[in-house]
Amino acid sequence: MRRFLRGWVLPEAACEAAESNSRYENLFKKLDLNEDGRVDIAELQAGLKALGIPLGDDAEKKIFKAGDTNQDGKLDFEEFMNYLKDHEKKMKLAFKSLDKNNDGKIDASEVVQSLKILGIDISIHQAEKILQSIDADGTMSVDWNEWRDHFLFNPATDIQEIVRYWKHSTVLDIGDSLTIPDEFTEEEKKTGQWWKQLLSGGVAGAVSRTGTAPLDRLKVMMQVHGSKSKMNIAGGLQQMVKEGGIRSLWRGNGVNVIKIAPETAIKFWAYEQYKKMFLNEDGKVGTVERFISGSLAGATAQTSIYPMEVLKTRLAVGKTGQYNGMFDCAKKILRREGVKAFYKGYIPNILGIIPYAGIDLAVYEALKKRWLEKYATDSANPGVLVLLGCGTMSSTCGQLASYPLALIRTRMQAQAMVEGGPQLNMVGLFQRIIAKEGVLGLYRGIAPNFMKVLPAVSISYVVYEKMKENLGIA
Repeated sequence: MRRFLRGWVLPEAACEAAESNSRYENLFKKLDLNEDGRVDIAELQAGLKALGIPLGDDAEKKIFKAGDTNQDGKLDFEEFMNYLKDHEKKMKLAFKSLDKNNDGKIDASEVVQSLKILGIDISIHQAEKILQSIDADGTMSVDWNEWRDHFLFNPATDIQEIVRYWKHSTVLDIGDSLTIPDEFTEEEKKTGQWWKQLLSGGVAGAVSRTGTAPLDRLKVMMQVHGSKSKMNIAGGLQQMVKEGGIRSLWRGNGVNVIKIAPETAIKFWAYEQYKKMFLNEDGKVGTVERFISGSLAGATAQTSIYPMEVLKTRLAVGKTGQYNGMFDCAKKILRREGVKAFYKGYIPNILGIIPYAGIDLAVYEALKKRWLEKYATDSANPGVLVLLGCGTMSSTCGQLASYPLALIRTRMQAQAMVEGGPQLNMVGLFQRIIAKEGVLGLYRGIAPNFMKVLPAVSISYVVYEKMKENLGIA
């Protein structure tokens, strides 16, 4: 037996090693643009771009961090070859974990089966889209050579990171939405990437809210005073500037920004707790259960920070000099109206979460799925513009469904500030608006609300990506 191994297996292994070394050498020559025997990060970026495999700064930095063992800022051939050999071993393990029947190929059913084990449910159609992005010969299955070549310079190290790569490239349709808290893999939790992503989202939200704050305050003013003054967009902005100057356009924005951190933290924590309640026998959570967990987490977070929502509305509606900041506003409300005032409008606010989250999520997924089925050919990545379009449309539909409840909530929060006005409950206020203003009265202020959707989404996306880049996450 030993003689057989020495005579057949070892020569074949030697041939494979020689073939690999030759392949590495050819690649290195293509990347070593100045032919000095070493490749710096600029050469790596330019070389990979010329080969049609640009990865982006973050991925290329990870390659250098792993491969540049002497830390001189350049990869010599030995470092380059050692990195690729080590990386190929990791990719081989990932390939074998997906190749369930051990036939040397990965098909769509194996992708579905493997990702289901990781708690991600996808359809055969979606799995085929993944394979199309890797399949070089059009057989709708991926062999080791195709897998290796596709992931050769991708710094993912295991199947968890490959799934995250697919997820963040929007290849996987896993139901992510702004209304549902982010989900993180165990690897992301262990490495601390989860808090970097939450921080990135928080900063993006703060910048986005600040950028669209004048439209947000105009919406609140129109919701509260629109029926009396017949306020329009131009007239409302002029009125606010005349009353309190340019700075008054951002009145209440401070509270709106401050509440991002506690709301995000509570929502994330609550989401993880609620998901545990819905675990099935395999220890996984389905799409419906994730949506229910997300909605409950949103309700929990809203309950915890709701007094800040009331403060934001009071500050936005208040006149110049009426409140000397957030704490002064809180003291005056407590002294004049008691603790209950901090939860005015709570019921319509909670009732509005389910229709908004449900419609937003359903429309987003339907639009994205429709686009992928109709227009995606060689890639399962819709691209940034398509995703922004889907997000904007889904958010608009969600707001159309839940806006009357949002308006009632705002009116209830501000009722005490309207002189001579009756203090009505949710049903009474709803009936009063219908009787005096008609059905359109329930949508007062929706125009500036829609006007801020696209800039808010665009600002959030750009800042989020920049923050992730600065924090060193993919």
